[in-house]
Parts: sequence; structure tokens; C-alpha cells
Amino acid sequence: MAEEMKKENPVPEEERDETPEMPGQEAAEETAGTPEAEEAPETAEETSEPKAKGFFGKAKKEPKKDQGQLLAEAADKYLRLAAEYDNYRKRTAKEKDHAWSEAKAQTVVAFLPVYDNLERALKQETCDEAYKKGVEMTMKGLQDALTALGVETIPALGESFDPNRHNAVMHCDDPEAGESTIVEVFQQGFICGEKVIRFSMVKVAN
Repeated sequence: MAEEMKKENPVPEEERDETPEMPGQEAAEETAGTPEAEEAPETAEETSEPKAKGFFGKAKKEPKKDQGQLLAEAADKYLRLAAEYDNYRKRTAKEKDHAWSEAKAQTVVAFLPVYDNLERALKQETCDEAYKKGVEMTMKGLQDALTALGVETIPALGESFDPNRHNAVMHCDDPEAGESTIVEVFQQGFICGEKVIRFSMVKVAN
């Protein structure tokens, strides 16, 4: 029996290892000291922190503007807006004045035939004093209405010919009159401010 026991246990109990090795323990110990194992925790820490990314996945850095730059930009926008508003105000006022002048001129032109007829009636001789007085009063009312609108007659008789205000339809030789002097008015002209509503139709001496 003793010999059989020795054959089954050839190694003495004192020489045996204290703990048996587990399968795969050697592979774990070998990989524990490699660079991949050391870098793994750092990579995990880096991926745990979120990063701001741009449109294509790249880190996006927004430039910061100081208060002075923001104030300068706001002041520039304000100055531009003020200039645009001032130009708009001036342009609108000019267009308004032009529209008013055109409307007034067209209204006056519509009443000028009445003025011409009254002027011819006053030049006619009549024995009816009441009729003459009525025509004079009508003419005075029309002249007052034109004056209220800022419309004035263009001086012509005895004045020097001005092509910007007068329309010469006849010429004559008059030694007593000066050169380019208006000696007769056929139709009265009217002006409103700087705008000529109707040119005076005149005869000019050479």
C-alpha cells in the first residue's frame, strides 16, 4: 500500500506551490504592463468630457467682442440710420412741395381763360356803370384769389425782354424805345414762386 501511495504522489507536499494558477491569468498579467492598457483610462476620461463642435464636427471658437467694439458698431448703425432718415425726410418734403406746386399751377391754368375774358371786358367802352362796376369787382375777386395762392403777374410793359418769362410774338422798330424793350402786351403772364405758369405774350422793339 505504501508503494502505491508514493506512485500516486511523487512530489512531496513541501515542494508543492501554495496556490494553483487560474486559466487566463498569465495573459492578463502580460497585457497589464503594455502601453495600450496604460492609455486606456486616459482615453476614457477624455471621451467622457463633451466638446463643442462646429458644423463639420470641428471645435468651434466664437470670437469675443469687447464693449468698446460693440459700442462703436452701435454708434455707426445709429449714424447711418439717422442719415438715411434725414435724406428720406428731405426727399419727401421736396416731393410734397413739387406735387403741391404742380396741382396749384394746373388749377390756376384752368382759371386763366376767365381772367382773359374779364380783362377784355374791362377794355370795352360801356355806358352801363353798374355793368362796368360788376366786371371790375369780379376781376378784383379773381386777382385776390390768385394772390392768396401765391400767383403773381409777370411785369412786361416797358420791361426788358426776358426769354425765361416772356414770349415775343412780334417785333417792331421803335426809335423811342430801347433795344429789346417790350412795347405791347397781348396776353398777361403769371408766375408762382420760381415756376412760370404762363409766359407773357408781347411785342418787342429792336
